[in-house]
Amino acid sequence: MLNLRQISIRRGRKLLVRNVTFQAHAGQRVGVIGANGSGKTSLFALLLGELEADDGELGIDPNDVFAHVAQESPNSSSPAVDYVIDGDIELRKTEAAIEKGEASATRNDKKLHELYEKMEAIDGFTAESRAAKLINGLGFSTDDLRKPVREFSGGWRMRLNLARALMCRSDILLLDEPTNHLDLPAILWLERWLKRYEGILLVISHDRDFLDEVCTRIGHIENNEMNFYSGNYSQFEAQRAEHLAQQQAMFTRQQKDIKHIQGFVDRFRYKASKARQAQSRLKMLERMTLIAPAHADSPFHFHFAKPKKQPQHLLGLTDAALGYADNGEEIVLDNVTVNLMAGDRVGLLGVNGAGKSTLVKALASGSTLLSGERLLSKDTKIGYFAQHQLDLLTPDQSPLDHLRLYAPDDRESDMRNYLGRFDFSGERIFEPVAPFSGGEKARLVLALMIRQAPNLLLLDEPTNHLDLEMRQALSIALIEYTGALVVISHDRHLLRSVCDELLIVHDGIVDRFSRSLDDYPAWLKEQQDLQSAAAAETVDHEKQKPLVNKKQLRQEEAQRRQRLKPLTDKVREIDRQLETRRHALQTTENSLSDETIYTDPERRDELTDLIKEQSSLKTAIDALEWDWIEASEALENAN
Repeated sequence: MLNLRQISIRRGRKLLVRNVTFQAHAGQRVGVIGANGSGKTSLFALLLGELEADDGELGIDPNDVFAHVAQESPNSSSPAVDYVIDGDIELRKTEAAIEKGEASATRNDKKLHELYEKMEAIDGFTAESRAAKLINGLGFSTDDLRKPVREFSGGWRMRLNLARALMCRSDILLLDEPTNHLDLPAILWLERWLKRYEGILLVISHDRDFLDEVCTRIGHIENNEMNFYSGNYSQFEAQRAEHLAQQQAMFTRQQKDIKHIQGFVDRFRYKASKARQAQSRLKMLERMTLIAPAHADSPFHFHFAKPKKQPQHLLGLTDAALGYADNGEEIVLDNVTVNLMAGDRVGLLGVNGAGKSTLVKALASGSTLLSGERLLSKDTKIGYFAQHQLDLLTPDQSPLDHLRLYAPDDRESDMRNYLGRFDFSGERIFEPVAPFSGGEKARLVLALMIRQAPNLLLLDEPTNHLDLEMRQALSIALIEYTGALVVISHDRHLLRSVCDELLIVHDGIVDRFSRSLDDYPAWLKEQQDLQSAAAAETVDHEKQKPLVNKKQLRQEEAQRRQRLKPLTDKVREIDRQLETRRHALQTTENSLSDETIYTDPERRDELTDLIKEQSSLKTAIDALEWDWIEASEALENAN
């Protein structure tokens, strides 16, 4: 049990939280939310013993094991799978003790047997297969298991840090923004894993769908206080909205936001070319009526200026091959044809590395266009946001200096008011941006992009580093936006709110995703062995075939069996190996059940060999069972 009583935390002279009191028990999953800088990470530091409370009592069982994700990017030469297994400290200690005991000249067989029993109790013999499942679940390929950690990029190393934390058999798990370096498929896998976690989970996140799926309680830090709500994020939002609905000022702001969207709906809902966009905003309007009050006191209130020109055809790629030519031509996507028209609102889906950013770069500047045609209207004005642009800010210049480059004729008072809508106020607008947080830099880049009044927005993960309030403000601004947009995001709420059409980037192609965003997890599952598009095409082809005689049917059936034979043989061979090893394990364990083997000095070597054989057989059986599952799924999908 975790027990905080009247806890207060300060950083220097700044009070972060005061009088925090709450209890958490095994099985509870608590989402910790609040504005950036409100004290969420400091609370985690307190629990980990890295920070002391200024007041109050912290009640933690000294035997409880904490797990958290290291924020430092690892630079280890160890294989990825070994690095992840290192997260189970007790396992590594037990392995070291066994190795030391076996190498000792005066070894203690009874002690060794106890250590082997402990390995069995902590699932030590299945550690490698469990680590492999974690690594695969977070998006790595099987070939990555033995790859040295230092050969991965920074984002993939942070995924390994997450896998390492999950590998630890902890009582209390602390996760600070675990989805930041994950794509949507990995986030969906992590949600399923966390819902099975049996300990106490505390997670900081700005992803509302993730909080909805995982959390059973919400701890909200606001005005130096932490209040707790039962349920997930949507239930918290409804409870908080009910409380804030008593404030008249909230109604005024809410109605203003709704009026903007309603105006769009009223103008375009009966216009054929805009009907789909109008219906999308109408649905969002219905949802806004419920959720907007909870964000009425947000410091962010901004809108996109109406584009000066809105050509019907904005931008297109025809028969394009996209990729990189730095070290020889590397084609990432081929035969790409995309046409963006006025009012289009497109979301891009696909795993990390599939080519989503490559596509957006081709649209933005043509920098990844290897062949084909890129057609840009002379009146198209592109607003492009990507994470690398945060590094393009001039470190020694202030937000006001940056804004002057885009609005040299604006009065300083107008620029200060504009930056204030993005929560840059007071002396902050005159300070160099070098020490700004990732969230502040992202807000500034968005502010500069919006100020240019583009008629086409290309947004590559715009919500990274943004807190919940800023994400909500951005969603509302994009709903009102009258131009076209293309969005890459793992924030499902943003995609659901602002996109009318989804494109899927996979297997080197770009295709229309005909299902809803909620169907994406099911689609991903189908793609594990066989693309759903290829399967659908095969079914249609079979339906169109003319009737054939029995001889032809027999020939086709024989060809099918021949095609499936390698897969069938593989399943049968694994079955045979499993049967052999299970029989051998039973024989070994029968021998170990003989009590005399532990007391007879002359049978010491026999005992050691039997224990090693037992461990080896259990590891082999676990690996074979995993292979059998994969082989059986491959055979089923091929059928």
